[in-house]
Amino acid sequence: MHRRRRTALLLSAAIAAAPLLTACGNDAHPGAAAVVGGQRITVAQLENRVNEVREAQRAAVADEAQYAQAVAGTGTLTRDTLHNMVLDQVVHRAAQEAGVTVSRYEVQQMRAGLEQQTGGAKALETAWLQQYGIAPERLDDNLRFQLEAQKLAAKVGTDTGDPAFWNALAKASKDLGVDLNPRYGTWDAQKSSRADTKMPWLREVTAPETGQTA
Repeated sequence: MHRRRRTALLLSAAIAAAPLLTACGNDAHPGAAAVVGGQRITVAQLENRVNEVREAQRAAVADEAQYAQAVAGTGTLTRDTLHNMVLDQVVHRAAQEAGVTVSRYEVQQMRAGLEQQTGGAKALETAWLQQYGIAPERLDDNLRFQLEAQKLAAKVGTDTGDPAFWNALAKASKDLGVDLNPRYGTWDAQKSSRADTKMPWLREVTAPETGQTA
């Protein structure tokens, strides 16, 4: 597979404690973890996503000690998951505005290439779970997201380091009016990231090695 197809745009998970600055989650948006484009991401939806990861982690290990270690290694999972849920919508909006689309066939092709590199479907699912906190049932969604980001970067610039790419995301963030519940941090529209995120959310790497942690 061509190197460009092998390259995945992956989420970092270095997120610190958040300041209580935004209004979402008060009486204006009861029960919301975030509001994106006028639509709520509910706390229940967020918790369901987190539970998917925890259940997959539990199924992947042999004993309680290993599970406890996996949980300890993903202590910011709830915030990271919400960040990813919001970012998915931001990238999708920016891609739509740029006329970028991703087909199911393209997702399947990307997945097939990554499975070949990591040693099969199960190995790929395990790698994405361990390194990026993506539950197996969300893997295709994550690959679609990454393909949208790749194609958007190619459409508006050269790669994800190009200012035009980040400007497109900033515009989409502002258009959507992202508003986080203060318990999960704040959203910096200009950077298309949680304001308390210390590292970039996007980085280009080749397929992960199985059995390692990020």
